[in-house]
Amino acid sequence: MDLSNLKAPQSRKKHRRLGRGESSGVGKTSGKGHKGQKARSGGRVSPGFEGGQMPLQRRLPKKGFTNIFKIHYNVLNVKDLARLDPQDVITPELLRDKGILKRSGPVKLLADGDVPAAYTVRVDRVSSAARSKIEAAGGKVE
Repeated sequence: MDLSNLKAPQSRKKHRRLGRGESSGVGKTSGKGHKGQKARSGGRVSPGFEGGQMPLQRRLPKKGFTNIFKIHYNVLNVKDLARLDPQDVITPELLRDKGILKRSGPVKLLADGDVPAAYTVRVDRVSSAARSKIEAAGGKVE
């Protein structure tokens, strides 16, 4: 025996043919024993079933809710403007084309970082600190 004639172990177990006669070893009841819920077709308890005891998810109180009217803004910081050309008017469409924003929806500009040049910004929301930074650099917010 050497490395040229070694074989890897089989990655799949051989399928057992159930209920094909007593001599197969898994005939008659097919390894399920006699009667009862586990011997029946579809016989299993549902997830979370605790034997008739009140399940945990029903014992605990409900809490909170999801506001379906909440607006999820795409966050853009003023430091991200450095990747853009100062001559361009910065709009959500331009930001998506350049790959700065990944998903659709309204855009909010926040004040993290410094403004390197005078930019013209046209987005949905602008924080007051971001507005003052852009205007201090000679830009404008529309």
